[in-house]
Amino acid sequence: MRIVLVGPPGAGKGTQAAFLAKNLSIPHISTGDLFRANISQGTALGKQAKAFMDAGNLVPDEVTIGMAKDRMDQPDAEGGFLLDGFPRNVSQAVALDETLKAEGQKLDAVLDLEVPEDEVVKRIAGRRICRNDSSHVFHVTYSPPRQDGVCDACGGELYQRGDDTEETVRRRLEVYHSETEPIIDHYKTQGLVVTISALGKVDEVTKRAMEALKKSSAEG
Repeated sequence: MRIVLVGPPGAGKGTQAAFLAKNLSIPHISTGDLFRANISQGTALGKQAKAFMDAGNLVPDEVTIGMAKDRMDQPDAEGGFLLDGFPRNVSQAVALDETLKAEGQKLDAVLDLEVPEDEVVKRIAGRRICRNDSSHVFHVTYSPPRQDGVCDACGGELYQRGDDTEETVRRRLEVYHSETEPIIDHYKTQGLVVTISALGKVDEVTKRAMEALKKSSAEG
């Protein structure tokens, strides 16, 4: 299957993408991984991206699209892929459509993870991270530490990242609504959008997503 995963920040896209890709035996292709791989390998696209990033500018669509195309052309993606974080806007979605069409391929589904805005804010703004080890992550509501402000694992200080504040999260949501959300309407015209609730336990959401994709595939 060829799937695009969309949803607001805090919807759990990265977590779900990993589980879904494993269940479907297809590679999980995330924008973040694409950038890191191209930059660390010193590819031509990676050098272009780094130049823009070092200057504090956004990486142009054509560079991101080029990276995504190169990755989708790899042998492990012949049987399908799951795109996470790409396309990020309608122009990237159109470019993806054209790229796939040129290769005689098409998307099978666009999985839209739906989460109420207040829940997104609660999820992200409640995160607390250990200063000693960023892999130690807690949440003031869902997984609080035994002692307030102290990491259970190593005793380090827990802090809130600057981009996890409510004000920042709401700004990120505004960007999502204005730039990324319109791709859902773009794909609805193609009958590709499958919307599920991303509320509940991780495994419950994964099961819900797999069932929705299976149903969509059968109907298609």
